[in-house]
Amino acid sequence: MTYCVGLLLETGIVMLSDTRTNAGFDNVACYRKMFVFETTGERVVAILTAGNLSVTQTVIAKLRQAIARDDPEHSIMRAPSMLDVAEIIGRTLNDVHVAVNERMERTKYSASASMLVAGQRLGGQLRLFLVYEEGNFIEATDDTPYLQIGEHKYGKPILDRVVTPETTIEVGRKAVLISMDSTMRSNLSVGMPLDLLTIRRGEYRVSTRERIEAGDPTFSAMSEAWGNALRDGFLSLPG
Repeated sequence: MTYCVGLLLETGIVMLSDTRTNAGFDNVACYRKMFVFETTGERVVAILTAGNLSVTQTVIAKLRQAIARDDPEHSIMRAPSMLDVAEIIGRTLNDVHVAVNERMERTKYSASASMLVAGQRLGGQLRLFLVYEEGNFIEATDDTPYLQIGEHKYGKPILDRVVTPETTIEVGRKAVLISMDSTMRSNLSVGMPLDLLTIRRGEYRVSTRERIEAGDPTFSAMSEAWGNALRDGFLSLPG
């Protein structure tokens, strides 16, 4: 399993993913689930992946192949809008999903996957989508300024209480890290290292990108402070 989250804020995008991949309790590995495509000053596209690793890796490989071929129909770097980017990724994901599941049908197993897609092109809007394996997608809005994929339920409460479109990137960064910490506390299939990036509106590039390793002192201190705040708040409740 995995957990990925993206915020669509007035000032930009915040995206965070873990790197743990499970194929049973005794087969745990680390794979990057964050992928970035950018032409600085012209466009940036960030993709977070969750689900079957063979599906998501194949989709990313096909997207890269289309970019290398400069294919105007299938290259996300040639698409005229972020909506077109989401549609290209949706078609590619659905094609791979269908092909893989046709081959797996006789084993009675199925392979599912989903993706968060965010970015902005010159002259276009900053947008954030959740793309499903069927190829359809939904978009973050002012009413729902965040999207999640993977093991999302444990990290949702803090986002519901804290994140609004007016949230700053700095506060958004803190919110997604606490959301991830809450998820890791409750689900062993989500784990370090973490990949985090920000995209500031109108920059058309990744503004910051970082890898947070296990034992990172700043993340550990944040986790401990959040746990203490929860315990203190609970003990101070009336009744």
